[in-house]
Amino acid sequence: MEKTALFIDGANLYSATKSLGFDIDYKRLLKEFQARGQVLRAFYYTTLVEDSEYSSIRPLLDWLDYNGYSVVTKPAREFTDSQGRRRIRGNMDIELAVHAMELAPHLDHIVIFSGDGDFRSLVEAVQRKGVRVSVVSTVNTQPPMISDELRRQADAFIDLVDLQAKIGRDPAERAGRMQETPRFLEKRGAPPSSPSDELSEP
Repeated sequence: MEKTALFIDGANLYSATKSLGFDIDYKRLLKEFQARGQVLRAFYYTTLVEDSEYSSIRPLLDWLDYNGYSVVTKPAREFTDSQGRRRIRGNMDIELAVHAMELAPHLDHIVIFSGDGDFRSLVEAVQRKGVRVSVVSTVNTQPPMISDELRRQADAFIDLVDLQAKIGRDPAERAGRMQETPRFLEKRGAPPSSPSDELSEP
């Protein structure tokens, strides 16, 4: 069976699915790729704003951590732009690239969930090690979420639109969850029972 690893650029994937108008069910996503091969690792990368007392993404990260994903985070950096507005900057490109290069010798197939053109050289380097690379993003937004050079470099491109029926969250489930106890009233220590799309990237 093909040995596979998933590398999810959390902010990029969230932006793409939000633009397409659906939410990801991370349990279904993992099952979908486990059905295609032996998933050795499934990484989820995101930055966190340090000073926020309770980050809205925390329950999602806790759920992922308990349910087969390796969650990789680092603090986002705050800065003030030329107009005096507070901005947040942070990406996980380096961390994702390092892990992909480290694992490549043990894999047959790497799946990158991102449309970021900065990953083109990583894809090329991994391919030189004999590993097949698929990229998951979308061309069904204006502008497309995937860079042309990344799409051309990958061995396969999977459009999120084609995966939606297999990894999307049932909208009825979301409506039902609105009636649940607000997250901030729950105990901090307990992992959430299911990944929530409301608790995605800020």
